[in-house]
Amino acid sequence: MTPQEIEALFTRDGGDFVFARWSRPIVPIVFGVEEQTLETVKGAFEAVVTLAGHKMAETDPELGANCMVFFFRDWAELLEVPDLDRLVPDLAPLVARLTEMDANQYRSFRFEQDGAIKAAFVFLRMDAELSKVSAETLSLSQVVQTILLWSDLAFRDRSPLAVAGETTILRPDIAEVIRAAYEPVLPAAAQDASHALRIFARMGAAQ
Repeated sequence: MTPQEIEALFTRDGGDFVFARWSRPIVPIVFGVEEQTLETVKGAFEAVVTLAGHKMAETDPELGANCMVFFFRDWAELLEVPDLDRLVPDLAPLVARLTEMDANQYRSFRFEQDGAIKAAFVFLRMDAELSKVSAETLSLSQVVQTILLWSDLAFRDRSPLAVAGETTILRPDIAEVIRAAYEPVLPAAAQDASHALRIFARMGAAQ
């Protein structure tokens, strides 16, 4: 992967380069699924966090859980979740917009003072399309897209996952970006495109 390709992964539709990773341990909690799927989602978190060389925890001292994953059938269900409107600003207009777009997924982030990811909210409306995707593939895809603040264009044309035989895996190039992005020598947040060069250099160092 070239520095330009890495830069594109964090360059938003408006042209701004915005990079952020987690600095605090990730504490996921999953709503709306059975125990088996819950274990699958948590297994995906463990695999990606291990890849990044980051940490998970049982609880966040400030938030309790800092990465919430919601599975549901209708966007309106989110309006019934107690206190969710405190965690996700302008929840009602957001739900209206996502309903109008017929969207089936959405991710929202909150940030530390230094720009690092503080919390993430993953919303999955299980329509016919998402219901066709295996729990393993869906979980891995969502966790990968939550471990870093990727561009809104990053995976529009190509998934971060790949198929190897009968197994869905994380694309090796994306895995390398994640691993390098969590190198301790790099800052947890950056808004200068030169950060892509620093990630690229750490990818080379890791090899």
